[in-house]
Amino acid sequence: MTIADSRLLPGFRHEAVFYADADEFVDRVGSFIVDAVDSDEPVLVAVDRSKIELLRRVLGARRDAVAFADMTEVGSNPARIISVWRRFVADWSVAGQPVRGVGEPIWPGRRSAEIVESQRHEELLNVAFRSEPLWLLCPYGVAGLDPDIIAEARRSHPRVVDQSGGSPSPHYRGDELIGEPFAAALSPPPDAVEVGFDRATLGSVRRHVARAVEDLGLDAGERDDLALAAHEVAANSVEHGGGSGSVRVWRQDDTVLCEVRDRGAMVVPLPPLVGRELPSPGTPGGRGLWMANQLCDLVQIRSGPDGTTVRLHRRDPHRDRVPR
Repeated sequence: MTIADSRLLPGFRHEAVFYADADEFVDRVGSFIVDAVDSDEPVLVAVDRSKIELLRRVLGARRDAVAFADMTEVGSNPARIISVWRRFVADWSVAGQPVRGVGEPIWPGRRSAEIVESQRHEELLNVAFRSEPLWLLCPYGVAGLDPDIIAEARRSHPRVVDQSGGSPSPHYRGDELIGEPFAAALSPPPDAVEVGFDRATLGSVRRHVARAVEDLGLDAGERDDLALAAHEVAANSVEHGGGSGSVRVWRQDDTVLCEVRDRGAMVVPLPPLVGRELPSPGTPGGRGLWMANQLCDLVQIRSGPDGTTVRLHRRDPHRDRVPR
C-alpha cells in the first residue's frame, strides 16, 4: 500500500512516515506530493533546505505547483508551526477544498527542549485541525533519531507509514496526551537571583529583565525582545495567577533564559493551544503567551495545582551553539 492509497474519511488526516535514508524519504514523501499535485490539491512542504532540493529535483515540472518552506526557519520555535498550517488552510481550502502538507518538526541535532515542544506540537495538531480538510504527513528519519522519539511519533499520529505501507497506529493515544506536557518537570534552574512582583510592581519586571539580560551579554534587540516577553508573561501572572509571581534570569551555554513563576489560580488545565494561536478578538487571555512565542526562540509552559512556570529562551546569535 502506498501513501496515496491510505485515504481516510473527509477531515483531518495526520500520518507519521518513517524513512531510513534519503532514497526512502524521496520515495515516500515524493509520491505523496505527486499524488497531491495530480489531484489538484494544494500542498505545502515544510522540511529543511537539503530535503527541499531533493524533492525539487525528483518532482520535475510538478515542483512549480508546490509551496515550500524551510522548517528550520518557520519552525525554529515549534509553537509557531500551527500558525503556518492555519494560514495555509485559510488561503487554499476554499469551500472545503482538500489540501495537503508535509511537515518535519524534529530532526537530528534539534535541542532536547525543542524536541519536547515539537512533540507537543504533533499532539496538538490533532486538536487544532480536527475538522479541517488537511492531510498532513510528518516524516521521521529512523536512522538519526532516538528510538524514544519514534515511539512517541507512533503515539501522537493516528496513522503511520513505513516499509509495510500505511495503517492505523495501534499506539495512538489521542486526547490522553493533551495535558501531559504541561505537567512534565523542567530541569532545575540554577541559583539565580529571584525577584518578586505584584500588580503594583509589574512595571519593574521589564526593567529588571533588561538589565539582567544585558549583563549576560545579549545585544539590544535580543534584550528588548526577552524583556517584553517576560513582562507579558508576568502580566498574565498578575491577571490570572493570583496577582503576584517571581522572575529569574540566567545564561546556559549560548542561551539566556528567563523564568516567570506564580503559585496562583491560573487556569488548570490550561487550554491546549495556549500560546500557539492568537486568540480571537474578545477572547480573554492568551495574548501574552502568544506574543512570548513570537519574541523568543522557545517557550516552555508547565502548570499544575501549585501554579504555573513559563521559561523563555533567547539564543545569543554571536555565540557558537553548544549542543545540549
